[in-house]
Amino acid sequence: MTSKLDQLREITTVVADTGDIEAVARLKPVDCTTNPSIVLKALGTPMFADAIKEAVAWGKKQGGNPEAVSSAVADRLAISVGAALVKLVPGRVSTEVDADLSFDTEASLAKARAIIAAYKDRGIGQDRILIKLASTWEGIRAAEVLQKEGIDCNLTLLFSKAQAIACADAKVFLISPFVGRILDWYKKSTGKDYTAEEDPGVISVREIYNYYKANDIKTIVMGASFRSAGEIEALAGCDRLTISPNLLDELAKDEGKLERKLSPESRKPDPKVSVDEKTFRWMMNEDAMATEKLAEGIRAFAKDLGTLRTMVQKELQLAAA
Repeated sequence: MTSKLDQLREITTVVADTGDIEAVARLKPVDCTTNPSIVLKALGTPMFADAIKEAVAWGKKQGGNPEAVSSAVADRLAISVGAALVKLVPGRVSTEVDADLSFDTEASLAKARAIIAAYKDRGIGQDRILIKLASTWEGIRAAEVLQKEGIDCNLTLLFSKAQAIACADAKVFLISPFVGRILDWYKKSTGKDYTAEEDPGVISVREIYNYYKANDIKTIVMGASFRSAGEIEALAGCDRLTISPNLLDELAKDEGKLERKLSPESRKPDPKVSVDEKTFRWMMNEDAMATEKLAEGIRAFAKDLGTLRTMVQKELQLAAA
């Protein structure tokens, strides 16, 4: 009997939500996604000790404001993690634009282009990278420009159909609608437990997937942020699913039958609409869960980015002593 992971791979592109090099080598996903939290965790392993030394030595040679140097070194380290992952997967690696730029379109564009240039300096083409941006109005506008420049984007921290529609209008390459964080909000709000079929996060992704397929929207739907294997199974057949190593291992050990839940053929009519900025902001305002989880996610990523920059600052200070 084949494992549920192998069965899933037959109908969905499996992506690893990790910077764990050993796990990626073992589990062999097609793509990898990273974020500041994942980068910070990866850099805490012995595998990246040399990368930290190299980045700090590079940073010592840079002139200018110490804070700017720390930020540049942190960026270099994020690229080092991404570059290591590129060597292990046949597809793409997502690298995130700084969370503290989530409401600044022009700064996000500048950072995204710098990320692509940094990968190019290491011999890695933009066809191997996805630029990851928060699904704010400003982030979506940045993605729209980048897509026209041939730079594919992954719109993350997506919690609502309003965000998904705006991303489709912008013709972004891929969206990452979150599942587990939506469930967290509803469990806290209602005090209820949910089965996989009742899970509000699962239902949200199914609705977005159906809307895209019903309207022949080419943007890829990649479910993310899973709390259990049950949530993953409930989205079997989704275009892509980005999954943590512990849940990939759980699926690899389970030899039960996996039922396909999503397919383009099973789509139901859902009229296409477009959203302008005013409509987008109003729809987000009316969705307390999406508004709160988007803000919380940006704060969490910004905090981890700050932790990374502080770590770099300390390393630079030690190197200068």
